[in-house]
Amino acid sequence: MPFTLKKFSVTKGKTIQIALLQDLTLSPKISSRMLSRGRIFNSNKIPYKISQVIEEEFIYMAVFEGHTRGLKPLVTFTDFAIFDKPSNLMIHPNSKSTEYSLLDEIRYHFGDKANQAHRIDAETSGLVLVGLDNKTTNALATMFEKKEYKKAYLAIVKGKLEQELTIDKNLKKEGKNIGVRMATCSKDEGKESITNVKPLKYDKDKDLTLIEVNPITGRQHQIRIHLNSIGHTILGDPIYGVCDEVAEEYLNKNISEKTRVEHSGSYRLWLQANYLEFTYKGVIYKIYSKNKDIYDMFDKSI
Repeated sequence: MPFTLKKFSVTKGKTIQIALLQDLTLSPKISSRMLSRGRIFNSNKIPYKISQVIEEEFIYMAVFEGHTRGLKPLVTFTDFAIFDKPSNLMIHPNSKSTEYSLLDEIRYHFGDKANQAHRIDAETSGLVLVGLDNKTTNALATMFEKKEYKKAYLAIVKGKLEQELTIDKNLKKEGKNIGVRMATCSKDEGKESITNVKPLKYDKDKDLTLIEVNPITGRQHQIRIHLNSIGHTILGDPIYGVCDEVAEEYLNKNISEKTRVEHSGSYRLWLQANYLEFTYKGVIYKIYSKNKDIYDMFDKSI
């Protein structure tokens, strides 16, 4: 389990906020986050509320401790590293019960101050940039916010895509109450979203196209919804290109593999963050994924 309870000595009679700041020397930001997420407990394992007075001489804290399942960084530099994430692995735990995420490997290899600088979907494989300390992570995260990078993805899509094209369609959250799903919209709605698409190879027997995708903007689910909007849904997508009932089953984690394969064509989403280019401290970095799953899947019988 990534979270373990650790016992810490504190001064009885202080408020929990003051104790975290003074006795444990946590920053105001971290102490507030730990309390708001219910990760500070008394001896009865009841979470402390903000400003609650401590009636004991110790507290328990749910501390994240990374562990490894053998995944190693693709490449490591002085200030940052890059992981080649497999599909079906979350970047960050979404609850205290999450058994394993990429953050486990990040913390296992580089310690508590290391963190991801950006995110990709759990089912998307490929490159994830990691800062080895808070300063670097913040600088790299700002780089992503300002779009000061180049990214390229590989994907397997349904149907024959013959020409290079640019998809320029605004995106907004879909109104239906089935979890996180985006939809295209008019130019006076949503957020500007632009994706360049280049076909690489077509398989006539399977009616699938291997493509390279360059997202100019970085909206949530942008590549997936843009490709689906032009009739070339990514193989294995359980949210776009399927009926609402199937999407809801997937988002609620109730879908069977059989149902997913029947409706989406595969057990996983065939999308990979394949290339990343950025400048850091005056040096240009160009990194390619070494994961060949996309090519292997395209070339074998499906």
